[in-house]
Amino acid sequence: MGDLLCIALTERTNGRIVSRADEVETGQGIRLDLLLRLEAAGETLNIAVETLRHAYPRDIQGAVWRLEEYKLAAGPDMEIIPMVAAEALSPGAREQLRNRGIAYFERNGNLHLRRHHWWLDIERPPLTVAKREATTLFTDAREMVVHALLMHRGEWLTGSELARVSQASQYTCSLVLQDLERREWCESSGAGRTLRRMLTQPRRLLDAWAEQWTKRKEQRHRYYVFTQNPKNLIFELSAQADKSGTNFPWAFTGTAAANDFAPLLTSVDTAEIIVPPNRVQELADALRLKPVSKGHNVTLIERTGASLMFSEVHPLYEAHSASPFILYLDLLDGRGRNKELAAHLLEKLGI
Repeated sequence: MGDLLCIALTERTNGRIVSRADEVETGQGIRLDLLLRLEAAGETLNIAVETLRHAYPRDIQGAVWRLEEYKLAAGPDMEIIPMVAAEALSPGAREQLRNRGIAYFERNGNLHLRRHHWWLDIERPPLTVAKREATTLFTDAREMVVHALLMHRGEWLTGSELARVSQASQYTCSLVLQDLERREWCESSGAGRTLRRMLTQPRRLLDAWAEQWTKRKEQRHRYYVFTQNPKNLIFELSAQADKSGTNFPWAFTGTAAANDFAPLLTSVDTAEIIVPPNRVQELADALRLKPVSKGHNVTLIERTGASLMFSEVHPLYEAHSASPFILYLDLLDGRGRNKELAAHLLEKLGI
């Protein structure tokens, strides 16, 4: 990173680097990543540099503090230009650095530096790099936290409140919230026990979840059940489940359940049901389903965790439907008019 920065500075100023020192230590125990002395246009600029990798607003605080401490240690007789050099800076991180009068440089060539009559402000397209792996945000208990945040979007929550509604540990909640803060998808207020956070970018979080959701492979079991009126399939299955007395969590999802939540289609003659893996046969027996390889009208999907959270009881019959966000995710399979129904569902959610 230091070499790239030196090249960029000399090219943009038609100057030269007359000295370079790495890992500079001061008498106050502060270690600076890089100190450059640049000569250009008859002037000498002392540039103190802290290096980072992919940096978000939260990540730059330590670097800014070290730069300010080094500047104080250098004394008033030596003018120091503080700079952060990073592989990549988020828009929020760049804005914070600009507001604090701190120069920055990124691997793609972005360069911002202001000093008296000096003003370098170069912006280039971001480098084409592999997307940061997001699977760790959407696995096991963390996915439950994500689901809870979406259900409580726009609300300020403490760590204990989020742990309660997500059924996850406060440690897991903290990991998810720190990740979302780095992505600039949530805001924080207060400190310590009064620290609260609020999801401010629910659509971005949902889109990221959807990207991971569509890559999943899960166990699906296909069945057929006779019904005199296919339009009433969910109602008849609900009545049969109530009659059989199932005592474990399960929920309708897919096209039929989504169309009940946000009516758009004239009718749907199939049903999809989320069921815990160890309860598939028990539910199939309770609903009197017959396994088939063709012509199925009922699908049982093996799932646990977030998929069965926040299920809602249908107002007309005793049956649980998955939360609106699970309904949306399950519509992203490209079948029939599901894409259109998914967009309609998001409109109802106001996202």
